[in-house]
Amino acid sequence: MRRFRHKVKTDARPMTRREFLRGAAAVSGIVAAPWLIPSSARGADGAVAPSGRLTVGLIGKGLMGSGHLRRLVGDPAAQLLAVCDVDRGRCEEGKRLADETYAADAPAARKRGCAAYNDYRELLARPDIDAVAIATPDHWHALQAIDAAKAGKDVYCEKPVSLTIEEGRRLVETVRRYARVFQTGTQYRSIPAIRQVCGFVRAGGLGRVKSVFTLWGKVQVENLGSSYAPLSSLLPAEPVPEGLDWDLWVGPAPWRPYNRLYHRNPPPGVVPWAFCEDFGAASVTWYHSHAADVIQYALGMVNSGPVEIIHPGRGEYPTLTCRYANGTLLHHVDHWGQVKDLYRAVPAAARLEGNFGGVFVGERGWITSMTGGGPVEGGPEELFAEMKLKIREVSHAGNDHHANWFECIRTRRKPSADEEIGHRGASLGHLVTLAHKLGRSLKWDPAREEFAGDEQANRLRSRAMRAPWHT
Repeated sequence: MRRFRHKVKTDARPMTRREFLRGAAAVSGIVAAPWLIPSSARGADGAVAPSGRLTVGLIGKGLMGSGHLRRLVGDPAAQLLAVCDVDRGRCEEGKRLADETYAADAPAARKRGCAAYNDYRELLARPDIDAVAIATPDHWHALQAIDAAKAGKDVYCEKPVSLTIEEGRRLVETVRRYARVFQTGTQYRSIPAIRQVCGFVRAGGLGRVKSVFTLWGKVQVENLGSSYAPLSSLLPAEPVPEGLDWDLWVGPAPWRPYNRLYHRNPPPGVVPWAFCEDFGAASVTWYHSHAADVIQYALGMVNSGPVEIIHPGRGEYPTLTCRYANGTLLHHVDHWGQVKDLYRAVPAAARLEGNFGGVFVGERGWITSMTGGGPVEGGPEELFAEMKLKIREVSHAGNDHHANWFECIRTRRKPSADEEIGHRGASLGHLVTLAHKLGRSLKWDPAREEFAGDEQANRLRSRAMRAPWHT
């Protein structure tokens, strides 16, 4: 069945927001109850029987969404029933790839066909979809995840799960209220070697962790300058490409006319729009959410955060630094060389390569948790004997992030990067961004999620959505 509608306005038929939520409330009463799939529901050859497959919808089919699509259609435990994207070309390509994959599959039950939608609310209104994967631009993440939870769907949401601290907290509250299973797309914590490093640090293998280092680079956009915080410069209007519903792409963000730097098809990069504060969060989007997740996992701070964000202008540290209640310092550096040159925290000959993690320095030595730069590094060497790290090379083989989500949908347990963990990881990046934007240090209460006696900073914890959108 094909139900792609080009130019479905946000307040137009066939479905208003009120009608969508009314229908979603009825659906959620049916699917919110925990359910288990007995072994008898599976095929004798190990394949999942039709009654046991998770039915999934994909919202957003850019580069990240394409990866999710391949993962979903290639998993015999899942059935992709629908793809949604406001770019007609991307959406139809997703439907075609799913249909071709299933047409070549042996089990007849996987030949149902995949629907195409322009408006995600139509996808969420389908009662035959158990869960959704959200891979849209950042400004949509929290709202679409909240709407999905209200519609009774379990959710896999790309990082960062929010663009503001307040909408992240609203997301957590909604997921819990509707008893949904939520997985944040910070999959680097699920790489076996990284998981083992984090466990070692968390268990005290380095002794008291004194400092952690992670990357935070400047935004560099042609003709717009550079900044440690996302940019807000208005780009000139250009003709909207055929097949792109730009009004729906902008959605709840402040209105911006179309410019190719926000959206290009085919996309030249994973998140070309992330430099703009209306649609993304710059470093938070590119890599910091991944690093924050891994670092706070290792520090035992996944449900908390720092108590102070120290701006370098104060003169205490050469780069922006977060202080946790236990005294651990998280230094944000422009490049790994600063760990050696500015802070002299590791030996000058230390090899620091990769991203999506950090360098942990403790009483007993140091160790890395980066991905994409070769093996885990550290010293002294006896730490590795204690850690019993079988393979120091950081490989995606064995990454079970999606599988963990699937399993938790069946068991109704908390997945490895649940809604609170996703919110706290995104919030760490938002705190760093706010300190850069304000140009000063901040005191933060991670329990109350507010800045002590700082009205200006507290106002920046949230922002209004463009009508008629709201959480």
